[in-house]
Amino acid sequence: MGMKGKIALGAVVGIVVIGAVSANSGDDSTGGSESSGKGSSSSAQAKPGGGKESAKAAEEKKPAFEGDGQFQVGSDIKPGTYRTTGNEDGMCYWERAKDASGEMDSLLANDNVTGTSYVTVKATDKIFKSSDCNDWEAVDTKAKGSPAAKMAGDGGMFRVGADIAPGTYKSTGNEDDMCYWERAKDAEHGLDSIIANDNVSGSAVVTISAKDTYFKTSGCTDWKKTG
Repeated sequence: MGMKGKIALGAVVGIVVIGAVSANSGDDSTGGSESSGKGSSSSAQAKPGGGKESAKAAEEKKPAFEGDGQFQVGSDIKPGTYRTTGNEDGMCYWERAKDASGEMDSLLANDNVTGTSYVTVKATDKIFKSSDCNDWEAVDTKAKGSPAAKMAGDGGMFRVGADIAPGTYKSTGNEDDMCYWERAKDAEHGLDSIIANDNVSGSAVVTISAKDTYFKTSGCTDWKKTG
């Protein structure tokens, strides 16, 4: 995958992957931001004459922040879980940091992203950095979706039970161990987040449990549910 900024501590092609070490653990709560991202539908205002219901609906819209910048947690953005989608070619880079020194020791977790990424920013984080990403939106992790039975092999992260249904999935025709998949229990991207992972050549088969929270896929052919 392409690299932006510091080398991502996440997926490494050619070996079973161990993610970034995170010294903290926390909840996967809903977040917000004090600034809205460019082009985000989440910044919609209440329509004139819409009354209290329209105003309430507007207030419940989750604000986004832009995909470029360094944000102080607690003042620029609130702790919570965020999502960016539609990123291409691995040029989206993000990182969680414990201070603003910019040194490697300050990194808690980071990644280069193609497709979608979910990240949980914790209250103990100090800085969240995002470069060349599409806007981030706050995610209600308790919300239900319409889970699909297939997913793009280079689609990034999918939330189990909302984006994709649990079950057994198969991806075929992968080459040179470039296909990486990961089952995760949260979006903190630390060692403790990973339930299981692998780099695959040829056919890949993985069972995603209903107890899993996220599934990550990079460099694979498309996945289809087989059971």
